Amino acid sequence: MTVMTTEVLGLPRGRALTRDDLDSMPDDGHRYELLDGILVVSPAPKIRHQWALSSLYRQLDAACPDDLKVLFAPLDVVLAQDTVLQPDLLIAPRDAFTERDLPGPPVLAVEVLSPSTRSVDLLLKKDRLRRAECQHYWVVDPDGPSITAWVLRDGEYQVAGTASGDEELSLTEPFEVSLVPSSLVD
Repeated sequence: MTVMTTEVLGLPRGRALTRDDLDSMPDDGHRYELLDGILVVSPAPKIRHQWALSSLYRQLDAACPDDLKVLFAPLDVVLAQDTVLQPDLLIAPRDAFTERDLPGPPVLAVEVLSPSTRSVDLLLKKDRLRRAECQHYWVVDPDGPSITAWVLRDGEYQVAGTASGDEELSLTEPFEVSLVPSSLVD
C-alpha cells in the first residue's frame, strides 16, 4: 500500500474525504479507495495475483446463477459517501448495478492478497464490508495458496470454510461452488 499526503494529490485537509474527492484522483495505474473517509492507494497487482483472480473469476462465473453477475476491479462499491471500495472480485444481483457503480454491498466480495494490501484486506475492508452487511467475504492468498470464506451471521463474520493447496473448498452459499486453491495459481 502506498501512502500519499493530501498535499501531493491536491486534496482537502482537515476533513474526511468523500466520493466527490475520489472522483478527482488521477488515472495513474493505482487503485484509489475510501475507507471511512481515509484514502487508500494500492499499486497495480503482481502477475500471481492476476492469475489467481482470473482463474477464480472463470470458476465463479461458470457456477453463478443467472440473476447474479460476477465482476472484477476496478468497479466502485459505494457503501457510504465516505466509503468507496473496489474489491478484486464481486458478485451482486444484475439489477443492483448502475451505469457507474454498485450502490451498496455486494452479495460476495473477494480480495486476493498482495503484500501491499494484506492488512487492509484482512482487517479494514473486511470490517467495513461486515458493517455494510455484505453477506459473504472471501480472501484468496495466492502464495499459500489458500482460500478463506466467511459468511455474515448475526452481524459477525463466521468462517464458512477454508482450504489450502490441493484441498477442495465446497460451499453452498451464495451458490454451490467447489474450489481448489492450487488450481487458481497453476
